Amino acid sequence: MEQPIKVFIVDDHPMVKEGLSAYLKDCDRFELIGTATNGVEAFDKLKVVDADIVLTDIQMPRMNGIELTELLLEKNPDQKIVVLSMFGEVAYIKKLLQLGVMGYILKDIGKVDLQKALEQVASGENYYSKEITEVMMNKLRGANQKSFNIITDLTDREREILHLILMQKSNQEIADELYISPRTVEAHKRNMLSKTSSKNLAGLVIFAIENQVFTDFN
Repeated sequence: MEQPIKVFIVDDHPMVKEGLSAYLKDCDRFELIGTATNGVEAFDKLKVVDADIVLTDIQMPRMNGIELTELLLEKNPDQKIVVLSMFGEVAYIKKLLQLGVMGYILKDIGKVDLQKALEQVASGENYYSKEITEVMMNKLRGANQKSFNIITDLTDREREILHLILMQKSNQEIADELYISPRTVEAHKRNMLSKTSSKNLAGLVIFAIENQVFTDFN
């Protein structure tokens, strides 16, 4: 039997926190190990509990989600963090991706997509809500382009995989769709990280959007 994914929730909105808590308690795949209403409280509590995933809001009193993310990743670079955002907070997307958050979802996400997001991040993969990806594309597509040679150096297979990553596909889903093994998917990801000088998949996503590798994500 699989061990449940241990989740810690940080949100100052009681209805959001209570709704998420109720869902996690009802789902066998997850174990709610704690909650906090701000970054200071969360950072203190996370010193004594070990969370697989920290699910955090952005705008909070005393310490916001960005500051909390910086502290947690400074303390433990392997900590998996998923940001829970209102659509109006899109200005923070690039900053949080650069910090290394592995997931970025909207607060109106459905239960099925929330479970997929948490499971995907727990397995070491990234997950971004479709709306977030579209916003990133619109906001970043005007940035200075990197060398055209880097973009054209991506093979057709790598571009296929990158497109599927942007569509929130997991390694297994990509492997099934392209009739290759998950290990081969990982190898292609490593090659793309090297070619684009990206530190992680979040950096690879930013690269793809800034350089308009794709015109859409459909």
